Amino acid sequence: MAELSTIARPYADALFAAARADRSAAGALDQWLAVVDEIAAVAGHPDVAQAVRDPKLTNEQVYALLAGLVKSRLPAAVENFLKLVIDNDRIAALPEIARQFRRLKNEAEGAADCLIESAFALSEQQVNELLWGLARKFGLKLKPEVKVDAGLIGGVRVTVGDHVLDTTVKTRLAQMHAALTAA
Repeated sequence: MAELSTIARPYADALFAAARADRSAAGALDQWLAVVDEIAAVAGHPDVAQAVRDPKLTNEQVYALLAGLVKSRLPAAVENFLKLVIDNDRIAALPEIARQFRRLKNEAEGAADCLIESAFALSEQQVNELLWGLARKFGLKLKPEVKVDAGLIGGVRVTVGDHVLDTTVKTRLAQMHAALTAA
């Protein structure tokens, strides 16, 4: 079977094209992203995933179930998209479609998601200083998500797209361990 990312790409591209064509409201891409994320979260829930695999359910019933669980109002194009995904038995790809939609939106805006993991809570000033340097390095407007992971012991790990900058004590200790045991 094909990789989910390969399956999701044409769906995400088509959905993004429809979202860009939607000039109904300011911030339409943000609204579409919120709806797509919500659909993906609903479809990705284990109980929902199990329910929609029930062979007794028709495609219309699966659509009614998913659309009923989504709190946001679905634009007509998103309704059609969801029906198409269901008809083509691609519900499992919805979380990946949402990830690719987010990536396309970020690319169009010259931005990127940025995950900052730290062993300790960072102040707003520390986060802003880190973002300033990272934005210069990557040449992108960064959208940060900050998480605290005490297992890192110290330092920070930053993930921007496929790039990982890791200055954590945990990683340095693992590198030292590997160097000492390799000899």
